[in-house]
Amino acid sequence: MSVVPPKNLWRSLAVVFALVFLYASVLAKLSHDWWTDENYSHGLLIPFVIGYILWAERGKLRQAQGKPSMLWGGAAILLASFALWTGVAGAELFMQRTSLVLMLAGVVVYFWGGRLLRLVWVPLFLLLLAIPIPTIVLNQIAFPLQLFASRCAVWSMRLFDIPVLRQGNVIELLPLNSLETKKLEVVEACSGIRSLMTLMTLAVVFAYFSYPPGSSGDGPEKSGPLSWLKNWGFWRSSLLVLSAIPIAILTNALRVSGTGVLARYYGVKIADGFFHSFSGWVIYIVAFLLLFAFGWILDRLHSLVSNASIAAPAEIDSLPPTAAAPQLAQSEGAD
Repeated sequence: MSVVPPKNLWRSLAVVFALVFLYASVLAKLSHDWWTDENYSHGLLIPFVIGYILWAERGKLRQAQGKPSMLWGGAAILLASFALWTGVAGAELFMQRTSLVLMLAGVVVYFWGGRLLRLVWVPLFLLLLAIPIPTIVLNQIAFPLQLFASRCAVWSMRLFDIPVLRQGNVIELLPLNSLETKKLEVVEACSGIRSLMTLMTLAVVFAYFSYPPGSSGDGPEKSGPLSWLKNWGFWRSSLLVLSAIPIAILTNALRVSGTGVLARYYGVKIADGFFHSFSGWVIYIVAFLLLFAFGWILDRLHSLVSNASIAAPAEIDSLPPTAAAPQLAQSEGAD
């Protein structure tokens, strides 16, 4: 709202009310899923994070030179409306919800242009990450993660000379002081998909708030269709977000492995109750610390490379004329 002149405030309010009316049922179902689905419970915080980002960037949003694009913005709005209608007709919630993100992007482009869209693409991306993916896709991702976690658990247990048998995502072991084997199942909740979605969202937030100063790419020297490829901030943010995937998978495998080892000495009940919840919070903290450490390593490497590139020309300029002349003569003689 801060980028809208007061005389056009009523138009902005009309657009907001129209969007709320159009997506009222979609927003209600999405909020319900955030409240009930533990895989996407972090979505409850996303509106507050988006609101804080927009408030923190209100100065840039107000100063953005708007060049409205009725063509591209109108096309995005029409496509979003069609996706919403298709999703409602086919009872496909994912299409309805993603149409909301496309609709918001289309409205921004229609009224203010692509420059403002570049300033708000992070909040839109956070909203997209908070949308639950279809169950059929979730199962295709979760089950391989369950198998990977169970394999890691068996490998770790064998390092401690613990006899164990794995059948798919079910681990069979013999606890101490027990006369019969017990089964430990790596269910979908232990697949790591929950920590993966949460950590990716945290990675986007962390990459945004730790974005290197002077790497926005909005200056005239950065103009060009592929200028973002030369932007260190873009590559740093991309590496941070992508690193969340292996970090989440490996830390979850560590959690399952530790549970399997402890089940040998304390029984399979260790996999439930307080230890299960406590280990989940510990893994979240460890995963975020690893993400933070990876960002620190990236910053250190970039600093070392930048210092080396600056020091090299300085060393050449500091050479005395008597040392530089023979080198020049040799190169001319070779030519």
